[in-house]
Amino acid sequence: MSAPAPAIWCFDVISPFAYVALSRLPEIARHRPVVLKPIVFGAVLKHWGQLGPAEIAPKRIHTYRLVTHAALSLGLPFRFPPAHPFNPLAMLRLLTALDGDEAAVNEALGLIWGQGRDANDPEVLAAVAKAGGDPGALERTGDQAVKDALRQATDEAVAAGVFGVPTLLIDGETFWGVDAMAMAQDYLADPAGFLGGEMARVSALPVGLQRRV
Repeated sequence: MSAPAPAIWCFDVISPFAYVALSRLPEIARHRPVVLKPIVFGAVLKHWGQLGPAEIAPKRIHTYRLVTHAALSLGLPFRFPPAHPFNPLAMLRLLTALDGDEAAVNEALGLIWGQGRDANDPEVLAAVAKAGGDPGALERTGDQAVKDALRQATDEAVAAGVFGVPTLLIDGETFWGVDAMAMAQDYLADPAGFLGGEMARVSALPVGLQRRV
C-alpha cells in the first residue's frame, strides 16, 4: 500500500496569518508530511478577481487587529513590519530558491511577523538564506528558473482551487486560513466524514442568486 500524498501548504509572506498558521503545522505533520510552497498572493487575487483584505480600508484595520489578537492569544511574539502591504517577491523568490526549506520559512515569517522586520532588508534576506543552509541562494533569486518556479507554483495552486493564503491542500481538498486548521485535522482523522451527509450536500449546493456588478 502506497503512502498518502503529502499535504501542501501554500503561503505568501505578505500574509500575517501565514505566521500564525505556521505554528499549527506540526499538528498536521503528525498525520502527513507537509510541503511548504511559496506562492504569490497578488496573482491569486488577480486570477479570481478579488481585492485583498488590505485593499479595503475598514477591512484592513479589522484584519490587522484580528491577526494581532490571534497571535497574542496563542502566545506568539508578534509585531507588524514597518509598512503593509509590502512587496514580497524578493523573499518569495529566495524561499523558492531554497525549495521551501522549513528552517528558512520559519526564519522568514519569524523575522517579518515575530519581530516586525522589513522583508526586503538585505540583512533579513541574508538571515533567511543562512537559516536555509544555502547563503548562495540569494544570488539565484534573479534567475529565470527561480522566477518560473514561483510562477508555476502559483499557477498550480490556483488550478487546485486555492483562492487565499495560507491554504492547506490535502487529497485535493482545500483548507483556507488559520480557522480551517481544525477542520483539516478532522479530515485527516476521518476523510470519509467529508464524503456524506450535510458536508456532501453543501459541496454541491445550487446557486440561488448572482449579484450583478
